[in-house]
Amino acid sequence: MRFQLSGEQEDLRGAVRAAIGRRAASGSSWLVAQFPAPLSGVAGPGAHPPRLDRGLWREFGELGFFSMRLSEADGGAGLGLPEAVLAFEEAGRALVPGPLIATHLAAGEVPGAAEGEVVVAAADGRLVEWLDEADVVRRGAEGAVPMKSVDPLTSLHRVPAPARTDPVAVLLTAAEQLGTATRVCELAVQHARTREQFGQPIGAFQAVKHLCAQMLVRAEVARAAVYAAAVTADRADIAAARLLADEAAERGARDCLQVHGGMGFTWESEVHLHLKRAWVRAQRGGGATESEELLAADLAV
Repeated sequence: MRFQLSGEQEDLRGAVRAAIGRRAASGSSWLVAQFPAPLSGVAGPGAHPPRLDRGLWREFGELGFFSMRLSEADGGAGLGLPEAVLAFEEAGRALVPGPLIATHLAAGEVPGAAEGEVVVAAADGRLVEWLDEADVVRRGAEGAVPMKSVDPLTSLHRVPAPARTDPVAVLLTAAEQLGTATRVCELAVQHARTREQFGQPIGAFQAVKHLCAQMLVRAEVARAAVYAAAVTADRADIAAARLLADEAAERGARDCLQVHGGMGFTWESEVHLHLKRAWVRAQRGGGATESEELLAADLAV
């Protein structure tokens, strides 16, 4: 299967990236990789929970991020899963926090969700993200208790029983993981080209070359699987895409940290934030065990 993005799809991806870029240029607090000062309040002893950027949420609503899969008659753009995957890939690449998937899935059902005026949270597996900041909470959040999050930009609650996993949510999580896998590969290559040791860029060393090459291969294999699953919408394809995307994001972020060395753990660097976000996403519904079991059942038929 060969994929070639249409002009409209390229425009959509560019519009989402531009919207995120505008918030970054204005110093929006969520983009802590470039503006680390706000992290002092969400990291370390006595930290308070992260706050959702409502301005960005409304801008995403105006852009049609949440309503893109609604029909034109219902106020949406009438787009499909492939376009949603492209948009969520960009959000994952930029570490945009918040219950993006829950709000996207609620568009057309919860008033105000499509426009970005209402923030929707929902249980995904055993986790609920951004429960305290949500205006509306859907399905499976009963009995949720707060838990410490490894990601300083994602507040988490744990629920006693896992919620039923929506395959679209699984696919969009894979798209976010793909965004992280792509971004950390870019960061590793950029650093390898500019960081010098023994009078030459570290990218000249074979070990670093191999790390970067492996990151690229994992990211591109995951991309092919995620894009294919967006076209077929088959549950087995989605499960396979999720497994590959989780691996590409987590291993890619680890390898990127290896390329950066100690500076990758500092707040001035976004590398460690990608790793932490990848860990959190991997715990959502449709993660390794669930997807592996689904694939096994499909192969056994």
